[in-house]
Amino acid sequence: MQKTILVTGSTDGIGLQTAGMLVSLGHTVLLHGRNPAKLKKVEKELSDLPDGGRVESYVSDLSRMADVDALAKAVAGQHTRLDVLINNAGIFKVPNPMTPDGLDVRFAVNTIAPYLLTRRLLPLIGASGRVINLSSAAQSTVDPEALAGRVPLSDMAAYSQSKLALTMWSRTMARSLGEDGPAVIAVNPGSMLGSKMVKQAFGVAGGDLRIGAEILCRAALADEFVAASGRYFDNDSGRFASPHPDARNPQKSEAIVRVIEAVMADIAQSDENHF
Repeated sequence: MQKTILVTGSTDGIGLQTAGMLVSLGHTVLLHGRNPAKLKKVEKELSDLPDGGRVESYVSDLSRMADVDALAKAVAGQHTRLDVLINNAGIFKVPNPMTPDGLDVRFAVNTIAPYLLTRRLLPLIGASGRVINLSSAAQSTVDPEALAGRVPLSDMAAYSQSKLALTMWSRTMARSLGEDGPAVIAVNPGSMLGSKMVKQAFGVAGGDLRIGAEILCRAALADEFVAASGRYFDNDSGRFASPHPDARNPQKSEAIVRVIEAVMADIAQSDENHF
């Protein structure tokens, strides 16, 4: 059965590799990027794949929550059903780490934007769908003040905390939705793969991006992930594994979700779009 799948951050890196694999399998893939010219180029390249599925593209800057909301509305305006949402987009380092909403861009793009996008798209995904969240082996205890944009962090600290926060809300959302919602699964696609972030962080070329893309496709499509809601897949070990201890603590995870909700409420109150 062919599926409709949204892949955020699909103009380069693991996201592009994943989108290409899914299109080659005949699925309808909704591409996302923030650079219109780059996105259009990728859309054409994937549309030209032989015997490939349909391709659409959506422009959105996930560092701005109003843009995230607009992305969800645009997708809902074109589709009544979304089988899989792959929250792949991520940021490690930028010249100015503060967003217009007053957040650290790592928390905005890596943690809060996927939470908001997932919430907005839940009515389209339904109980039979899947939400695949791109986590990382780099996970460290989250400072709620940093998550809320009130404490600056180094690039690595912000990145690793943002990925743990993503893993924590994935597990909390899975518990709260239960059988009424889609499977929500956090996946570490593999350490030191050749993404832009790895090159920025460590100055090395990194490993084959297909390693990460293949596990994201498996998580999106394979039967082994049907009953995996709330679990964490570690592709470094090739199996479901235990995430950071904080992600295994429901109280700590729920506290992080409350911070995310408070941040979104504050932005919505001050944003003229009132998302």
